[in-house]
Amino acid sequence: MMRKSIFTITLSFLGLTHVYAQEPVFRRADLPNETRVQDLLKNLTLGEKISLLGYNSPAIERLQIPAYNWWNEALHGIARGGESTVYPQAIALSATFDPQLAKAVSNTISTEARAKYNLAVAQGRHVQYMGLNFWTPNINIFRDPRWGRGQETYGEDPFLTATMAGSFVNGLQGDDPQHLKTAACAKHFAVHSGPEADRHQFNAIVDEKDLRETYLYAFKKMVDGNVASIMCAYNRVNSQPCCTGNTLLQDILRKEWRFTGQVVTDCWALEDIWTRHKSIPTRVEVAAAAIKAGVNLDCANILQDDVQKAMDKGWLTMADVDSALIHSLRTQMKLGLYNDAAHRPYAGYGADSVNNSWHKELARQAARESMVLLKNDGVLPLRQDKMASMLVTGSNSASLEALMGNYHGLSGDMVTFVEGLTKAAGPGMAVQYDQGCDFTDTLHFGGIWASENCDVTVAVIGLTALQEGEDGDAFLAAHGGDKNTLSLPRSQVVFMQKLRAAHKKPIIAVITSGSAVDVAEIAPYADAVIMAWYPGEQGGNALADIIFGKYSPSGKLPLTFYKSVNDLPDYTDYSMKNRTYRYFKGQTAWPFGFGMSYAKFDYAWKQEPVANYKAGDTIRIAVNVSNSSDMAADEVVQAYISYPAVDRMPVKELKAFARVHTDKAGSKVAELSIPVRELQKWDLQQQQWKLYKGNYTINIGPDSEHFKLSKPFNIKG
Repeated sequence: MMRKSIFTITLSFLGLTHVYAQEPVFRRADLPNETRVQDLLKNLTLGEKISLLGYNSPAIERLQIPAYNWWNEALHGIARGGESTVYPQAIALSATFDPQLAKAVSNTISTEARAKYNLAVAQGRHVQYMGLNFWTPNINIFRDPRWGRGQETYGEDPFLTATMAGSFVNGLQGDDPQHLKTAACAKHFAVHSGPEADRHQFNAIVDEKDLRETYLYAFKKMVDGNVASIMCAYNRVNSQPCCTGNTLLQDILRKEWRFTGQVVTDCWALEDIWTRHKSIPTRVEVAAAAIKAGVNLDCANILQDDVQKAMDKGWLTMADVDSALIHSLRTQMKLGLYNDAAHRPYAGYGADSVNNSWHKELARQAARESMVLLKNDGVLPLRQDKMASMLVTGSNSASLEALMGNYHGLSGDMVTFVEGLTKAAGPGMAVQYDQGCDFTDTLHFGGIWASENCDVTVAVIGLTALQEGEDGDAFLAAHGGDKNTLSLPRSQVVFMQKLRAAHKKPIIAVITSGSAVDVAEIAPYADAVIMAWYPGEQGGNALADIIFGKYSPSGKLPLTFYKSVNDLPDYTDYSMKNRTYRYFKGQTAWPFGFGMSYAKFDYAWKQEPVANYKAGDTIRIAVNVSNSSDMAADEVVQAYISYPAVDRMPVKELKAFARVHTDKAGSKVAELSIPVRELQKWDLQQQQWKLYKGNYTINIGPDSEHFKLSKPFNIKG
């Protein structure tokens, strides 16, 4: 029997070998990826190689290679590609301070991507937004709340951004170093956060200290985490176009950081270099400069159209083209695009892997964890046995736009705020709906009489991705997608005033937005205020869970809520002076990291930091978090470092956090660690990282201003 089994296995192996022997080397899944890539590179003609340098890569019929469109987005679910789960917008996901949740979300996104890709390819469809690589995440620093695309980011803090985005990338790409579930792309490299109207031509002036400590921090972490791709930005940095400048792409990314992945341009960024920046005079010269700088894929057609012309002029060689193309081929090989169907990873995913019940429940959990309770005068959570009637009102209470944010997918199960609250209230409660106000009219309002006659009013107001977002997409924004004020629409403020003037019954204000807004404008007229962001398809159910007390709010602000834009430097100024909680010295409206709970938490040291550390050490602490309420709740324990009195040190800086779940009247230990190397700062004179000796303090609290524990320590170098 044993000899028979060995004989059978041998025949199977020989049969497999025979099958593989009939295949070109680049299609053989049994061979190392690099062997396959080199074989494919040798088999392609020069014209074919050049044709693959653009995002819309044509089929190579001679080698039976189908067309492939690289342009794909997955900011908070697969975007623009039909049915998918719509998760909370990126800024909302960051408000969870929950990296494990971020990874779970992106893992389901990559599962849906594989399923949609399988379904499309089976029908011979090779179209945009159905591929396996994603131009996600956006890890630019949300340095100014006026930036419309700030909603796509993870907020204003480099450490939080790197932590949340790193987990998101890991979920997208999977844990196998030889294969990619999907390919992620960190964008926009670099120093890119508005103004939107000038994004194709602005020149971000920033010194090396702000560049290294703020704008490049998260990119370095993504490179260290093996992100598949980096997207270079539209703008210039210190007069060098991001997609042809050697400082970013060569000196830092390739040589210093040793990035070996793919570099893709932002869409038509190369066109900007000669038409708007006017840094290089012609298209052909731009194509040559991009290849020389290390660009591998063009989200446009300049490389496809002009690389051959650059070669004819002697500006590029075949070796340059091979060097550019090979990074994209490696990505595709790791994705399994050149495998036959029998050897393609994740081939079993199908329609039942898209927007299924597990993914919907995860979307609901993410939306719950993201919502931030900013004010509560004791009205929340509502007791359904005490409330016989409710009015749901406000311009965004039945809005799909207010759920989705920008770069969104589509789901057949979108739950608006009025739908979620109505379902949760049940047939035994009299629930009414009235839009109440719109975004512009300050004279005509509805629902005031209904509000007077209901036990409680929930007013959902705020912005949508039509008022803030990307230039061109946010077509109702007055400033190219950006805001020029923190104010809510005046019509909404007047509406809240009229509701409050009509009665003294509870009013709960819910604000949708992807950025900081002036909550103080409406806070006096509401008994409770919830920041809901753009919460995705389950936003209505998640809000109901919080309002009716099935879940205690636990979201934390991933950016500072200022009192006015007058407290900020000029929008075009990229210096970090007086920007974000790390450098802002004024009084905030709501601080970075802030978020209330239905529970009351007490902190106590379980393990304090020691007195002295040196380079190479790790600061390890533990905090006991006690919940003295009768409701289970999550708390986000945040650790901030105060530095020695050296010029241009941050006022304080988040360097560790932990989300812990506590039972009612229970406790949980939060364990935090900070490598001492994380406290290094850039020395402008020496042009290198430096660990400063001296006295530091670690501050522990629920946000960046209200510390419950503090302990000094010393670094001896």
